[in-house]
Amino acid sequence: MNQLQNFTKGFIKENPVFVLLLGLCPTLGVTSSAINGLGMGLATTFVLVMSNIVVSLVKSQIPDKVRIPAFIVIIASFVTIVELVMQAYTPALFESLGLFIPLIVVNCIVLGRAEAFASKQSIGSSIIDGLGMGFGFAFALTLLGGVREILGSAAIFGFKIIPGDLMLVFVLAPGAFIALGYLIAIINKLRKA
Repeated sequence: MNQLQNFTKGFIKENPVFVLLLGLCPTLGVTSSAINGLGMGLATTFVLVMSNIVVSLVKSQIPDKVRIPAFIVIIASFVTIVELVMQAYTPALFESLGLFIPLIVVNCIVLGRAEAFASKQSIGSSIIDGLGMGFGFAFALTLLGGVREILGSAAIFGFKIIPGDLMLVFVLAPGAFIALGYLIAIINKLRKA
């Protein structure tokens, strides 16, 4: 049961975007569509899980003085893998996400989980934590991207629901703040109900 709670806390109690308000730079920057949100969320999930595994494996070998730089090197290695794979197999998504892919290295969710959780827990617990937080982040980005895409261009995952556009502000930068604010308010209301 404890492992299930570790997994679900990333969705509900400690959702990185809607509750902890972490990783807002990519959240606001790439969620102009649901596919962008999903792509960024899954890329971050991969990096989070793999870096948690490696940090959990080598935690006793890393001196305290270089712990954070070592974690950043581990995270950067997996970000490079994600970047190269996306560039090779999903070039349109790679182009759309642009600079935000390399910025996963400094995403506070990834580094924070490596420092606060994986460096103190077993490999199994670190995997579950990475999956929970990563899927929670992916869910938040996909939901925000979907809401913005529906409200802004009357489409979801690139498929038009109705012809024409609705409120173009939602596919622009101000729309990200507006949509995120409303989603946070709705989720806080649901959590307290």
